[in-house]
Amino acid sequence: MPIMKYLRFNQSGFTLVEMAMVLLIIALLLGGLVPILSGQIEQRRITETKKQMDEIKEALAGYAIIYGYLPCPTTTTDPSNSNYGVADATCTSAPTAEGYLPWKTLGVPEMDAWGSFRASASDSWIGHWRYRVDRNFSSSSTPFTLSTSFADSLVIQDSSGNTLTTTTERPVAIVYSTGPNVTADGANTTFDSTYQSNVPNPSFDDIMIWISRPQLFNRMVTAGKLPF
Repeated sequence: MPIMKYLRFNQSGFTLVEMAMVLLIIALLLGGLVPILSGQIEQRRITETKKQMDEIKEALAGYAIIYGYLPCPTTTTDPSNSNYGVADATCTSAPTAEGYLPWKTLGVPEMDAWGSFRASASDSWIGHWRYRVDRNFSSSSTPFTLSTSFADSLVIQDSSGNTLTTTTERPVAIVYSTGPNVTADGANTTFDSTYQSNVPNPSFDDIMIWISRPQLFNRMVTAGKLPF
């Protein structure tokens, strides 16, 4: 009867305990990296949004130089409508709802870095630029002059209620992003004449820019559009 030989091989490797320890260490390392990576992504989005807002400010000034007035907000809600993203022909005389920046009219991005495209009129406005303009500076029938005053008494304040603008030189246009939480915060939650701009904090992350009358007039005079 042939002799059967059995070869014994030395087996080496991780035990279950050792494998569990390795997986635990990897999980701890990944857990530590997630907040860092998330913070970097958010900072990149903030930087991108601020850059877009600088472009928007330039586009608004350019529009005023071309036409002699600032565009009205867009209030068309249906994405299939040809006027979606286009400035309304006239600004309402008694605004009760906030409009959005007419991005098609200005040739700028539709929304900030946290935004989502809308497919139907019932979709939420997520990340789309909020926009308010003083009615005296947005009349196509009466272009503004160096003597044009304010109609809407717009005010910018910080979270403590300190005003960042004056009663003699108010904003003529306001644009803001609702930030990472994609929700208007603080004074920006209600549509009236008071808006809020502040450094980010746990209860406020909106990012705002505004155009003052001196800024606008300076661009118009430099372009030779004022006085006329």
